[in-house]
This record gives sequence, structure tokens and C-alpha cells, in this order.
Amino acid sequence: MTPKRFQKIKDMLKRRQPDLTVITDNVHKPHNLAAIIRSCDAVGIGDIYCLSKNEEKVGVNLKAASGTNRWVKMHIFNSATKFFKKLKSDGFKIYIANNNGISSDFRDVDYTVPTAIALGAELDGISQELKVLSDHEISIPMNGMAENLNVSVANAIILFEIQRQRKIAGLYKKTRLCKTQFDKLLFEFSYPKLANVFNKKGEKYPALDEVGQIIK
Repeated sequence: MTPKRFQKIKDMLKRRQPDLTVITDNVHKPHNLAAIIRSCDAVGIGDIYCLSKNEEKVGVNLKAASGTNRWVKMHIFNSATKFFKKLKSDGFKIYIANNNGISSDFRDVDYTVPTAIALGAELDGISQELKVLSDHEISIPMNGMAENLNVSVANAIILFEIQRQRKIAGLYKKTRLCKTQFDKLLFEFSYPKLANVFNKKGEKYPALDEVGQIIK
């Protein structure tokens, strides 16, 4: 671990947005998953939720995502009810990306509050379960013949509007992760293999000094 690399990881964690997440609804294609994860990392999202009836398929496809999942953790569920209850209790507003003709323009929504964006696969769209549990539907205006965008493209467009709003609101100017979570992720990202060893032993991570070296 070089001091430069360590500082880059610290700077990334300082810009993390713990009250922002993405929900994918039966999105399984490796290139879409990889692109979605990459965009999430770019705007400071550390955890996303994957609703899927085939957890094994998602896991296999994640391995094909060229390592982009190292910085973003995907939580896989076969039902939305459990994690939606947790998001709701944490004050999240849940928005479905759905071009149905009655949804709001995605640029007209306030994303400076705790926000979750749900996106479905291109062919199947959003499941009825998610529609029932969500708060509102948003859409990206389309002026051509196509009715919708690729799911990973739609995700990026929406997320960078969210980033724009949050930058204006100053939400990237201060560390928003609690110290316990910050220090945990800092060690795991700096020393992933060693973190696995400590986890298997059930031991706490050692402290790190200012340049990323382990304090013995």
C-alpha cells in the first residue's frame, strides 16, 4: 500500500453517499451489471440492491464484471419486501425509472434527500412488486422512436443528475460515513486479502497510520 493509493481510497470514502442507492430488478447481463456498478462508484454509492429470482446467475455474472464490484457491494434478494422495509425505516424515497407516459421528468425530483432509484431489465421492465412498494415513478424524456434506453445508460443519466444536485447542496464536501464504517471500509479496501483473514478469525482489524501502514 503506497501513501498515494491510500490517500486516494480515503478521498473516495470521504465522498461516499450512504443515503443514496440503486435497486436493479432482474438485471442479469454482465455488461449491464458492470456498467451500473461503475456509474454507482462514480457518484459515491457504496451499496446497491439486486432483486433476482436467480441469485446464482447474478453471482456468476458479477465475476464477469471485470472487478468493478470491488468498490461497490451488491446485496441480492429474491423479494423486495425485506430490504424495502429497511430503506423506508431509514427515510429513503424510492423512485422507479419507468417511461409510462404519466411519470415525472427525472430532473424535477429532489435527490438531496435519502434516495433509491429502481431500474428494471429492458424487456421485462419493473415488476409489480416494486411498483406497489415505491413512492413515485420518474422517466427520461425520449424524442425519437425508441421507447426507452439501455438500463445501464438510464442509470448513468439519472445518477449524474443526482450528483449534480448533491454537489450544489454541498453533500460531497464533508464525510458522511460514520467513523466506524469509514475505518472498516478503509481497511478492507486497502488490505482486502488481510481483511478476509481477520474476518475468518473473528478478529478486529488493526489500526492504520496516516500513510496507510498497519500499526502493530
